[in-house]
Amino acid sequence: MNRIWKMSIMMSLIILIDQVTKGIVQAKFFLGESVPVIEGVFNFTYVKNPGAAFGFLATAPTEVRQFMFLLLPVIACFWLLTLIWKTRHENFLLCLAYSLILAGAIGNLIDRFSMGYVVDFLDFYYGKSHFPAFNVADSSITIAAFLLIIDFIKEIKNKRHKTFESQIE
Repeated sequence: MNRIWKMSIMMSLIILIDQVTKGIVQAKFFLGESVPVIEGVFNFTYVKNPGAAFGFLATAPTEVRQFMFLLLPVIACFWLLTLIWKTRHENFLLCLAYSLILAGAIGNLIDRFSMGYVVDFLDFYYGKSHFPAFNVADSSITIAAFLLIIDFIKEIKNKRHKTFESQIE
């Protein structure tokens, strides 16, 4: 149960930081305003994103967006809770990844339910090429994706090692 508490605290902190940073951006910036943080690399830019990553489905009909960005994520959150519970003792990396995804999903769901869009503000760029703006919740999900890839690679190596050992015997 100790791991569940640690994951819960981590998720709560991520959601809190996500919501506080989005609130600060909304209070201090006007829509579209961009403030350089590291000249030529990184800005804070207030963006409203009614779609998914990279603005995917931003112009889709309201019914489609509600299904894709409200109903499915809520179902996914319950599924993630199940995965966190199942992996809490056996696989720390998976438990951490699922917890990071859940925290990010909840952070963005709060925006979608309260405003109908997600606040993005982290704007990385090089020259005139900008990576789509994102937020703390998106960062949490991205870190989780890398952890899932690492876990997948570890599992492949373990299976190869076990197969090799069984062939030797």
